[in-house]
Amino acid sequence: MIETGFLITAFATLFVVIDPPGLVPMFIALTRGMSVEQRRAMALRACTIAAVLLTLFAIAGEAILGFVGISMSAFRIAGGLLLFLTALDMLFERRTQRREGQQAEPDHDPSVFPLATPLIAGPGAIATMILLVGQTGSTWAGTGVVVGLMLAMLLTT
Repeated sequence: MIETGFLITAFATLFVVIDPPGLVPMFIALTRGMSVEQRRAMALRACTIAAVLLTLFAIAGEAILGFVGISMSAFRIAGGLLLFLTALDMLFERRTQRREGQQAEPDHDPSVFPLATPLIAGPGAIATMILLVGQTGSTWAGTGVVVGLMLAMLLTT
């Protein structure tokens, strides 16, 4: 059985790493001049692609790491460092300033790049999904719970 404390921690971690409020200025900048329907379709496409990517890494991430020869212990250390650096970056507000300064070409559909990846399903989110699934003991129920939390969080995005 998965504990309530783990569920709260997992949701909070995913929320901080994916950072839906921080994505708003970037989304507005990338969809400038689009109709409401176009914006909604782009947001849905970006969240769907990000959900598929994160689910794929939640299910097969540990196997992919094993194939490359990276142990879960080494990945936990690297993932922790990545999350720490992301937190420091957010603390000093450089991440938001970088996002607001980026612009995409007007004829380019930004729903896959840069919205779905790397902004929503970036390295931090992928590492977090793999680590959270690893904490559940890699059971299908644990994987399902972590993926469900991620989907619930993306729906709020």
